[in-house]
Amino acid sequence: MILPIAPAEKLIRAGGGERVGDSASRALAEALEEIGKRIGARAVRYAKHAGRKTVTAEDIKLAVSEMPK
Repeated sequence: MILPIAPAEKLIRAGGGERVGDSASRALAEALEEIGKRIGARAVRYAKHAGRKTVTAEDIKLAVSEMPK
């Protein structure tokens, strides 16, 4: 796992969770990591399509906008 657990717990708390189990934080971190990998891969494809090696914020924003809601 790449993402630390503590920020995932903070996100759950920001969403209104008063008590957060370690397994819940870990599950959210794993889910966010998977989503991040998908967004990153799509953004890389957009950069390559544009003839660039550098992924830009616009590539990320476009990739996020095309993710299922």
